[in-house]
Amino acid sequence: MPSCADEPGDSDNSEFYLFVGTYTAESSEGIYVYKFDAETGETEYVSEATGHSNPSYLAISPNQEYVYAVSEGGAEKAGVSAFSFDKDNGSLTFLNRQSSGGAGPCYVSVDATGKAVFAGNYSGGSLAMLPVQNDGSLAEAKNIIQHSGSSVNESRQNSSHVHCTYVSPDNKRLFVADLGTDTVTGYAFEEGEVVLDSTASSTFETTPGAGPRHLTFHPNGEYAYLVNELNGTVDAFKYEDGALNQIQNISTLPEGYDGAISGADIHVSPDGEFLYASNREDLNNIVIYAIDQDNGELSRVGQHASGGVHPRNFMIDPTGRYLLVANRNTDNIVVFKRNQETGMLTDTGRELEVSMPVCLKMMPVK
Repeated sequence: MPSCADEPGDSDNSEFYLFVGTYTAESSEGIYVYKFDAETGETEYVSEATGHSNPSYLAISPNQEYVYAVSEGGAEKAGVSAFSFDKDNGSLTFLNRQSSGGAGPCYVSVDATGKAVFAGNYSGGSLAMLPVQNDGSLAEAKNIIQHSGSSVNESRQNSSHVHCTYVSPDNKRLFVADLGTDTVTGYAFEEGEVVLDSTASSTFETTPGAGPRHLTFHPNGEYAYLVNELNGTVDAFKYEDGALNQIQNISTLPEGYDGAISGADIHVSPDGEFLYASNREDLNNIVIYAIDQDNGELSRVGQHASGGVHPRNFMIDPTGRYLLVANRNTDNIVVFKRNQETGMLTDTGRELEVSMPVCLKMMPVK
């Protein structure tokens, strides 16, 4: 079963709802909903959920009836909000909000049963598990785990910075990428009891100063990939016995590059053939790798400009035909056509104007 941290979808469908999480510091009103046509790559505005501060990262429940969004802010304003979603008219209805258990929540995910929501607090260096109630709303956090430590980059790694809470495909582990401590920690949880074990079941230590950011799994559930923000690399893993065992480390940077480095997001194509990773700062691109299906190793096949500045997040639509990039600093979401044979991207000329887009998710309209 695919992890619920990825975009849920059905490749037999061609029409999807596209959800856009944003920062509201400028003109954004909150969460935006569009329809996306995977036959043409065209989008159509549907609705928006207003009055919510910095809903910068989103997660969709497995039954596609609820959407969860962080409220990225200081400790007093930090939280996770629950919304019900009406597929008939494409509208979000606010249900409730709970504390995320720390400052600066930047990531949210849902387990495969839809009974547990996990939030990662970047500024607070902690993670929380919030039970989901029968109506989709959130109960208070049942588990809050505080990380501690630091690493070699004094300006970015003087304390813990949890950046990702990713549910494994077998729904038995929560993997937590901590940019501040250069670790990816696995925590076991019982899905029936919705209890997160605060004792680490496994810990992977990245290269010092790497800055682990986002994790994703191959559709076969056997391989995982981690993008490192601070040194511009990707780690490839074999997932075995609940642990991530490294099989490769590969650069996202051009040969001889000496500019600013800021890796951001990472996703595998629905067919499992290609991996994509984004760079911000001076590069502003999407790097493309072919995946060896026998061992999960990566080989770089190309790159493509993101069509804007600061590609904070991107996604591949569930059919695998398009890749959409949210460029935060240029207020645009760019739609690229994806060659499913080569993995390469081409411009479609289609884009959305959205103030400070940060996160993209999709679900089928029907």
